[in-house]
Amino acid sequence: MNLTSSNALTPEAVLKVLQPVQDPELNKSLVDLNMIRHVQIDGGLVSFTLVLTTPACPLREFIVEDCEKAVRTLPGVEEVKVEVTAETPKQPSLPDRQGIDGVKNIIAVSSGKGGVGKTSVAVNMAVALAQTGAKVGLLDADIYGPNGPNMLGLGDAKVMVREGADGKEVLEPAFNHGVKLVSMAFLIDKDQPVIWRGPMLNGVIRQFLYQVQWGELDYLIVDMPPGTGDAQLTLAQAVPMAGVVIVTTPQTVALLDSRKGLKMFEQLGVPVLGIIENMSYFIPPDLPDRQYDIFGSGGGEKTAKELNVPLLGRVPLEIPLREGGDEGIPIVVSQPESASAQALINAAKQLAAKVSVAAFANR
Repeated sequence: MNLTSSNALTPEAVLKVLQPVQDPELNKSLVDLNMIRHVQIDGGLVSFTLVLTTPACPLREFIVEDCEKAVRTLPGVEEVKVEVTAETPKQPSLPDRQGIDGVKNIIAVSSGKGGVGKTSVAVNMAVALAQTGAKVGLLDADIYGPNGPNMLGLGDAKVMVREGADGKEVLEPAFNHGVKLVSMAFLIDKDQPVIWRGPMLNGVIRQFLYQVQWGELDYLIVDMPPGTGDAQLTLAQAVPMAGVVIVTTPQTVALLDSRKGLKMFEQLGVPVLGIIENMSYFIPPDLPDRQYDIFGSGGGEKTAKELNVPLLGRVPLEIPLREGGDEGIPIVVSQPESASAQALINAAKQLAAKVSVAAFANR
């Protein structure tokens, strides 16, 4: 097809028609954000790279579709190829807190009380993020009850301690399902209780932050112990955090405690990224269309609205979710199409999007 000079198919013309296309989370032009790169023309074929702010972008397909539609309005376009990559932005540093070399975003997963499935949520979200191509680490900061290794299939793993460049000991994390893991469970006998006061707890968490060979990470998920104690305070005061996710069940007692945990992080200046309601309802294996509200219903949504924070997801209770935790195969791996896995995957994507938006907003 012959084109006149006024409507020639050029990279500049492609960028011009893409100018109005916005990132729906940032509400800014993809072109202005430098998210459209390497535009090439080969006859009627237009190809370019779309650089998203997270590999786990929940609106990826919509953004690609909007780009393709815009480019196809140009005369002479016969085919559009979009290569999608991601560059996860890093949270800005803070003068009174020390970041971790190579780690872009530190996200705490916390709960006001125990028994709400916090570690299960943290593990599955970490794996879900890794499945999108993100580089993910998991710090099991629940020093008194470290269950991360068992849930990641690393219960029998051994970790290596070596001497770093500065002469200090450096711990090599274990690895499975795409996630690097450090846990107190690797350093003690299986049945050995951890009987420590606050200063010792503070010390080991700082070691897990700064004396571990984390390498390059898009996200470091920190599985916090339940409650509002020394571990939460240590983390909030040590590193610049992207934010915290509060895990609760619909049960009134759990919601009351989760509100206290949420308020504590707000007082410490840590952004609350959202609430995840776990065990929202039970799905019996023999009646997959049935839902039983064992712990009540609607509590997470009501609390999120009252406290003006997002509800990232409602995760149903299914037997394979518990089995996956016991067997070391997270449900997002073993049964990714299940209702529980889909809720966790969607929550992880929503979380990643909010972290990226916050990083851009704070630049």
